[in-house]
Amino acid sequence: MIVVGHVAVGALAGALARSRGAAVGLGLVLHGVADWVPHGDTRSRPFEAASGIAGVLALAFARGPLDRTTLGAAASALPDVEHVLPLPRPGGQKLFPTHRFPGWHRAGRVLPVSFQLVAAGAAIGALVAGAWPRGRG
Repeated sequence: MIVVGHVAVGALAGALARSRGAAVGLGLVLHGVADWVPHGDTRSRPFEAASGIAGVLALAFARGPLDRTTLGAAASALPDVEHVLPLPRPGGQKLFPTHRFPGWHRAGRVLPVSFQLVAAGAAIGALVAGAWPRGRG
């Protein structure tokens, strides 16, 4: 899944979570689930980084940096940092489990990049606009 797709999924999970800790946990778990669903990816790392960062920043400015939606979004996008930064690779493998095990990260046509962009934009836009109520934690 493209990074901004992970941001949107994590943000929506965070909005449903009962606590900040649960939002972070759900964001990480849903990153793995989203990697498993056959999806298209873009080869543009600058686009991936810019769209993901923009999504998290928009949520942080609109809802606050410690809001559950922002934390869920950041947690869900965080595992993809290892695709860009030279993080340690014990045994030559990536750190996040769905990036480590062959066959888990699945390319395919179920979620093309264009669909992911539109859906992520709609979800993040709704959360930024306040269409989803804020929680208490």
